[in-house]
Amino acid sequence: MAKPGRPGTSKGKKGATKGTGGNGRQALEGRGPTPKAEDRSWHVAGKRKIARERLEAAKARHGGGSAGSRPSGGQRPRKSNDESEIVTGRNSVVEALRAKIPATTLYVAARIEMDERVREALALATNRGVAVLEVMRPELDRLTGPDAVHQGLALKVPPYEYKDVLDVLDEVEGRGRTPLFVALDGITDPRNLGAIIRSTGAFGGQAVIVPQRRSAGVTAAAWKTAAGAAARIPVAMAGNLTRTLVALKERGVFVIGLDGGGDVSLPGLELADRPIVIVVGSEGKGLSRLVTETCDAIVSVPIDAATESLNAGIAASVTLYEISKLRAAK
Repeated sequence: MAKPGRPGTSKGKKGATKGTGGNGRQALEGRGPTPKAEDRSWHVAGKRKIARERLEAAKARHGGGSAGSRPSGGQRPRKSNDESEIVTGRNSVVEALRAKIPATTLYVAARIEMDERVREALALATNRGVAVLEVMRPELDRLTGPDAVHQGLALKVPPYEYKDVLDVLDEVEGRGRTPLFVALDGITDPRNLGAIIRSTGAFGGQAVIVPQRRSAGVTAAAWKTAAGAAARIPVAMAGNLTRTLVALKERGVFVIGLDGGGDVSLPGLELADRPIVIVVGSEGKGLSRLVTETCDAIVSVPIDAATESLNAGIAASVTLYEISKLRAAK
């Protein structure tokens, strides 16, 4: 006679088994319809959808990439916060702090030899609430790069804020000054840019214009060569250099290009007392065709026949000096 089974069990061919007590009910109900391929993040279609959404979000953040209403082309897109520039050298650091550049950190080499510039840099940084960090020289060397001459001081600043050239023109004219700008055409060496910024400030110029593409930008190397002038002389960004020059001409600014074969000689330049933008081309290729056609005059700097050409920075400096001298004479 078989023994009765215990409650909650069933008896089959393989013997008695326990019941689930309803624990498997959810599994029996199923997981619903299968998600679409694009809704599955691990699927190829899902990855494409995520990438497409990220692209659309980026376009929305940058205004869809459309050009601004002003002919100057607006500003170069800002760099991310982790692409801050390091300004090196005592003069450059002090000038940047004097101009109240929104610096974040002042790095000072341990056991630095104190002079007036170091003391001023420390005082300015402390008064403005800029963090001051003392670091060993090897660490400062690594931070500033192998080619930098930091002289024991370095300043971390956010990416450069480029100006709109027509805004700068409005400011200069509002102060009752005669505009004197320098525009760069195809100059890619930041040290040349720094030298031109320095000369512009030294000889009464008010701004430097750089194209958005294929041009040097205001990097740490440019800051260093400018010896602090970049803190005083605004650099304007041109989305399209030719259109920017045309917009300046419409505002009464004369455009003169520098070229060794120019038909106008620099000494005694008749346009010196007018609003002027000097366009400097690269040492190798010179001015581009469209820029040359846009210029009101092509000016040459007289040099000895044995000298093939002048460096772009030197040519700009000589021209700025001549114009400032002629303006002072009048």
